[in-house]
Amino acid sequence: MQILEIKKNIERILDNNKAQNIIAINLKNKSYIADYMIIASGTSSRHLQSLSEILVSELKKIGLQNCRIEGKDSKEWKLVDTHDIIVHIFHPEKREFYDLEKMWSEEIPKEKAMI
Repeated sequence: MQILEIKKNIERILDNNKAQNIIAINLKNKSYIADYMIIASGTSSRHLQSLSEILVSELKKIGLQNCRIEGKDSKEWKLVDTHDIIVHIFHPEKREFYDLEKMWSEEIPKEKAMI
């Protein structure tokens, strides 16, 4: 499965399960950690947990077997690592505090790219 197909599936799964403010950031030429970062918000700690578990379950159904959830004990954020795409699911206040959209959306000078 191609990376853009996986990205669209992740966005669809999050949207179908009422995630809010879903944003994808292209990380190519910015970092080796992943090709994309997807950031979304949940409405409660229970919603964050459900979104992360549903996402991993649905990705397994389409053939992505080694996805994992980080932050399982956190009530304010979850990270789903799909290897090529990193998905951050935040409680809205934590999302605003960390402001990953701003940090990763800025252009990186060529000499500092690919950290």
